[in-house]
Amino acid sequence: MRGGNHSVRISVVVLLFSLSQLGAQNVGLPRIDQADQIVSHLAYTLKYDENHEQAAWVAYHLTGTHISGSVSRTDDFRPDGAVKTGSASLIDYRGSGYDRGHLAPAADFTWSITAMSESFLLSNMSPQDPGFNRGIWKRLETNVRNWAVIEGDIYVVTGPILTGHYQSIGANQISVPDYYYKVILDYREPEIKGIGFILPNQKSSSSLQSFAVTIDEVEQQTGIDFFCALNDLTEEQVESGIDLSKWSFSSSSNASGSSPYKTKQEQLAGESKINVNTASRSELMKLPRVGPVTADKIIAYRSAYGSFRSIEDLQKIKGIGPKTVEQLRPYATVY
Repeated sequence: MRGGNHSVRISVVVLLFSLSQLGAQNVGLPRIDQADQIVSHLAYTLKYDENHEQAAWVAYHLTGTHISGSVSRTDDFRPDGAVKTGSASLIDYRGSGYDRGHLAPAADFTWSITAMSESFLLSNMSPQDPGFNRGIWKRLETNVRNWAVIEGDIYVVTGPILTGHYQSIGANQISVPDYYYKVILDYREPEIKGIGFILPNQKSSSSLQSFAVTIDEVEQQTGIDFFCALNDLTEEQVESGIDLSKWSFSSSSNASGSSPYKTKQEQLAGESKINVNTASRSELMKLPRVGPVTADKIIAYRSAYGSFRSIEDLQKIKGIGPKTVEQLRPYATVY
């Protein structure tokens, strides 16, 4: 809630243990900083973003048995008392024209009355266009449940992309995101795999496949480090590519549709190269593999050490390696 203590610091050291120390439910958690406001409920964990008055991500473990329960929707929308700074309120959405769109969908929690009820906490809601929420977003949620049945169990992280300034609703100024994402990890042998989606907050008849992207791409757009508990080799394998043939999509969507979402490379095609020595934060974030965290690191390095002499010098920034440099080379310059 706006006007609360924005400097709340919740200790999350217990969530930063190595993979060998993590329980199965924590394999799917993104990287967490000590200053993050983390809220854990029975079936899901979220990071609350007070500046946008909603969750930056919601993470949960979903199995085939989870969705075979008999608990009906409770529809008990209410503020989340576990959010220390105060969550959004019901009146914020009233008359806004936007749905209280679930991030973690209620239909994933039919196995528990408590889990179902907690899915209606407003910390798990985001302002969604009705055509989006009741259309393609719902289709994606259905496919995710199908994958939980097919694969046995999966890990899901979902949320809005909150990297800019947005229209807002209500007295608490809830940001209305332009895009939403989901990333899914299948962590069962013999075929460990991952897939990501970025969808615009608008009605669409396009196929879900047309919105599929690598998890790397979602990380670049959001600045979130997903599945960081995996070893580096597995994380690279899961996040750097996708094979749509390994994911069974329902046939309820129009397979010929095309996505209005464009990758950063597509957006920069034909444009002048971005000078990493003079670019603003928003300009740097247009570059492939550069999210808000990396952009801030580049600016901090410039301030401390001066200009980069070559694109290769970007490797002095933690998190930028040779692979990233090669992807940046066509679109970035130091002159």
